[in-house]
Amino acid sequence: MSFAATVLTLYPEMFPGPLGYSLAGKALERGDWSLEAVQIRDFATDKHRNVDDTPAGGGAGMVLKADVLGAAIASVADQRPILAMTPRGTPIAQARVRDVAAGPGAVILCGRFEGYDERIFEAFPQVEQVSLSDVVLSGGEPAAIAILDACIRLLPGVMGAASSGIEESFEQGLLEYPQYTRPQTWEGRTIPEVLRSGDHAKIAAWRKARSEDDTRLRRPDLWERYSDARDRPASGARQTNEGPGS
Repeated sequence: MSFAATVLTLYPEMFPGPLGYSLAGKALERGDWSLEAVQIRDFATDKHRNVDDTPAGGGAGMVLKADVLGAAIASVADQRPILAMTPRGTPIAQARVRDVAAGPGAVILCGRFEGYDERIFEAFPQVEQVSLSDVVLSGGEPAAIAILDACIRLLPGVMGAASSGIEESFEQGLLEYPQYTRPQTWEGRTIPEVLRSGDHAKIAAWRKARSEDDTRLRRPDLWERYSDARDRPASGARQTNEGPGS
């Protein structure tokens, strides 16, 4: 069974967009995954097909209506996870992307304007509020494309080599090590000697050290989580060996 993606959006013409090219596009042509872009406006019931209204309590902007969104979600809800794109959501991480990619697919709800009527999350508790990053976009469509791309590249057969996705940033809790390729010398800068040594053990050690150094310097938040996870088994082993009376 292929990975089935459904996107609820006010701009279905934005899809597949970039997902129609490169690895994702070839996988779409092969049938490794499928895409359906559903127009939210089709679920509006008034003659003007309104999907939004002014915020209760006043304020700037417009809010997507619960009755319209609820009907749209109900029309596609099944066993797939439903992700609602919103800056109020939990930032999605690679581990969650892997979980989604391993399943039957995903439904992604793309927000616009000032966001969603909060009652849809009460009516559909299975909906996950997800953020791509600590930025605000004009709508959820670019974020949906990014998340789908992250999932699709993990599907079996999409990447040329199964190991391609293993040593990348976030997969092991660290940023990926620096990469180099020919020419050996460029503008007086050379590829590190260890990478030209042919000694695979030394190369692996160098890469691990660079991953750790770069993560510690560039992403202290990742480094803290990585350090905690790395130290936890050793701590547990000590407690087991020492016994309750130590």
